[in-house]
Amino acid sequence: MGVKQDDGSIMPTSEQEKISDELDIRVKKFLRGEKTNLEGLQDKKLKGQLAVREELFGKSAQAAAKAEKWLLPSEGGYLEAEGIEKTWRIKQESIACEVDILSARSQYDIVLPDLGPYTLDFTSSGRYMAAGGRKGHLAILDMKNMSLVKEIQVRETVRDVVFLHNELFFAAAQKKYPYIYNRDGTELHCLKEHGAVLRLQFLKNHFLLASINKSGQLRYQDVTMGGMVANYRTGLGRTDVMQVNPYNGVVALGHSLGTVSMWKPTSSAAILKRLCHKGPITAMAFHPNGHLMATAGKEKKIMLWDLRNLKDEPLQTLPGNADTLDFSQKGLLARSTSSFVQILRDSSGTQNYNNYMTHKIIKGYQVEKVLFRPYEDVLGIGHSMGWSSILIPGSGEPNFDSWVANPFETSKQRREREVHSLLDKLPPETIMLNPTKIGTVKPQRRKEKKTKEEKEADMEAAVEAVKGIEPKKKTKGRNKPSKRTKKKQEIVANAKRPFLEQQKKEEEQVARKKQKVIEQVELPTSLQRFSRKKSAT
Repeated sequence: MGVKQDDGSIMPTSEQEKISDELDIRVKKFLRGEKTNLEGLQDKKLKGQLAVREELFGKSAQAAAKAEKWLLPSEGGYLEAEGIEKTWRIKQESIACEVDILSARSQYDIVLPDLGPYTLDFTSSGRYMAAGGRKGHLAILDMKNMSLVKEIQVRETVRDVVFLHNELFFAAAQKKYPYIYNRDGTELHCLKEHGAVLRLQFLKNHFLLASINKSGQLRYQDVTMGGMVANYRTGLGRTDVMQVNPYNGVVALGHSLGTVSMWKPTSSAAILKRLCHKGPITAMAFHPNGHLMATAGKEKKIMLWDLRNLKDEPLQTLPGNADTLDFSQKGLLARSTSSFVQILRDSSGTQNYNNYMTHKIIKGYQVEKVLFRPYEDVLGIGHSMGWSSILIPGSGEPNFDSWVANPFETSKQRREREVHSLLDKLPPETIMLNPTKIGTVKPQRRKEKKTKEEKEADMEAAVEAVKGIEPKKKTKGRNKPSKRTKKKQEIVANAKRPFLEQQKKEEEQVARKKQKVIEQVELPTSLQRFSRKKSAT
């Protein structure tokens, strides 16, 4: 038995079930979180609107899963060893001999001994690279044509460089202030409010430029309107370890006491603090899915943490030091210290990383930063003598979405994408640890306590309501004016009684709480003799 297809052929039932199971797995990947529970919602109109939206989300996830299954032409591959051979023993020279000419061009070394060490950054499409030398050298390169777009010499220290929403603008953290330049090397803005910045990060979905300076101040600036969104003092000292979680836009900082703090622009305090290492944190990186965080400390340990369930123990602890860390699009982890670069891979899919590849640059070169190039099996290495590029099979996503990042886009497509991204810009309030809460039904709040003025107004309204009530006429001798006045006073007192009793109960509760607090506060032994002793009953 089987299923008849459109072309008349019959597909076996077992194969049909296999394809169905595979599509279900892919659908889960494109669905962000579970469906919203609408059973407890009372508003029928809102319930219908949310039900229609949930149905649209499910259809779009199914369409994306089918497109990924049948339309994406390329498949990723990794190095496979034969017999007792180890993948980490394979050298770059051996890989260059086996790959095509276009891929072999991505393996090179640029030597600039007088201007390093260099830090690197790629655009989201991976086509352009920005390089910043500590001695003031800034350059933009087209990685597709292997050509230099523009280079300038700012003649002062450059600590970090980062692209903004596209390759036309980039920011550089210089000696005193961060500066924004355009593609032609023209200085556009000097951001004096940020001060002497150590690290820069750009939140592309929110158009926010985040910076951390020497004083430990975290700042967010909107690059579309130019306004300062937030300015917070971390209170944890100077740090040069800063990363952005691509899943939710939360900025993470690594501090000298081994603490990782996470921030969002709408909160003046850290939304999460976690003691990850016993010594200072030297490097940090986030997995592209946003659920896995890697940290490295001075005690020569690399730890992997599950951000969905932060327990006391990490998922995995790896030996070794790391001055810089980075995750690839396919989940490979690169670490580097001194002149040694190591690539780790989760081959089993259980978040258990093992040695995959190693690379040693020339002895004496000090690696400043490692960064995977998007949509390419390439790792960029910025070091003290320039920068290098090596091949890492299986690191990049083999298929790109032209609506998200197109390495071959024209100037017209770039303009269209810039307009669409500005229209789809997310407000800072959407940055949170769990972004799946956005679009869900807000739980009902407790009834807020009324203020003193509101309580008095309710009591006066109740009194006014009963004042107009005329008491019934009684028989002779019981309908005197004095008795009628007394009866009216009793009616008013009865109307006030519930409010007065409630007020008395609240005052007793407050007094009871104060008494508990006083009893809990115990003075030190040296000061107890000065305290007022309770009278014996």
